[in-house]
Amino acid sequence: MSTQTLPNMLRAFGRIGFLSFGGPAAQIAIMHEELVERRRWLTEDQFLRALSLCMLLPGPEAMQLATYAGWRICGVFGGLLAGLLFVVPGALVIFALAFAYISYGQVPLVQAAFVGIKAAVIIVVLQALLRLGNKSLGANSAWVLAGLAFVALFAFGLPFPLIIAVAAIYGYVTSKADSATTAPVHIPTGQTLRTVLIWSALWAAPMIMLWLFQADFLIQLGLFFSKLAVVTFGGAYAVLAYMSQTVVQDYGWVTSGQMIDALGLAETTPGPLILVTEFVAILAGAENGGIGLAIAAGLLALWVTFTPCFLWIFAAGPYIETLTSRPKLSAALSAITAAVVGAILNLSIWFALHVIFDQVNNWGAMPLPAFSSINVIATILTIGAAILMLRFKLGLVTTMGVMALAGMGLSVL
Repeated sequence: MSTQTLPNMLRAFGRIGFLSFGGPAAQIAIMHEELVERRRWLTEDQFLRALSLCMLLPGPEAMQLATYAGWRICGVFGGLLAGLLFVVPGALVIFALAFAYISYGQVPLVQAAFVGIKAAVIIVVLQALLRLGNKSLGANSAWVLAGLAFVALFAFGLPFPLIIAVAAIYGYVTSKADSATTAPVHIPTGQTLRTVLIWSALWAAPMIMLWLFQADFLIQLGLFFSKLAVVTFGGAYAVLAYMSQTVVQDYGWVTSGQMIDALGLAETTPGPLILVTEFVAILAGAENGGIGLAIAAGLLALWVTFTPCFLWIFAAGPYIETLTSRPKLSAALSAITAAVVGAILNLSIWFALHVIFDQVNNWGAMPLPAFSSINVIATILTIGAAILMLRFKLGLVTTMGVMALAGMGLSVL
């Protein structure tokens, strides 16, 4: 796609970035609507296979999916543009909310508006999940894999990488074809190595500068969030418990109450949930050295969290075509895609439960709501969003706006 489409890319990925509320399931749904159904920049097969790859990589899968889509459309420039537009709107909101939180504590009216937005997101996710399931789960075995993946995650809490590995092995072993149907795309080793070295150097650059200036607090913070960027498989939810325990108990950067507030605010803003690292870094910086250090800490957290995402995509993205040219590897990727649908169902139910109920307990690994804790306002807003979108066919942006206003109005009443 030529650079003449830059305004179109800005509109498309800007819309995705500003509307990416509700975690990965909702973000994937919005991207599917914008890139596959509305603009047809990616085919259904390209989208699902890219999603399967992003689920295999560490870091926020939705942000990496946006980056891959931009790279596929317009090369490295497109990937950078799409990735930045996905992250920057939410990062700016987090900056504003973090400093408001430092000054005034919780921001109840803002949180009330986001309850309305999340109610609309529940319906968006439901629609997208039905579309993805119908289009990607053709064979009976794919439906079974999706169901098993959902049960393994929802009921037993099995590690997502393990589920993906089992699905891949099943797809590979059960595939009958064993020779390439098309010539595999040749990726020069030097090109991949150059990509890895450039982005690794960019990732490490601020840490080297901080080491030269002996900025011990920022070095510690940067190293910790860099480690998170490497171990965050299966999305941010998989690593939040470890992160919370470390920043509260081991480092003492924030209190447990502040950590809960950080998670709540990060869940209600656009962009990936892992933006919670920015919020925590800002609070920790303010506690250790005031506003200047808070800004530096927030920027550092963003850099070491998201720079690796560009590294993974620009290095691994070109190999999707090679994988799909070999039937056994393609079958493995198709099995992973089916498991990913089950994972999205799990995230969707998790998200809906935490919007509609104020208290969700775990029975073993299974999240079960305390029915007495039902949030009446959130329930009313969700029903309202369903009526607006399913009965009156209102668009996502309009519904979000109406629900945000309704959420604020009901909270005041």
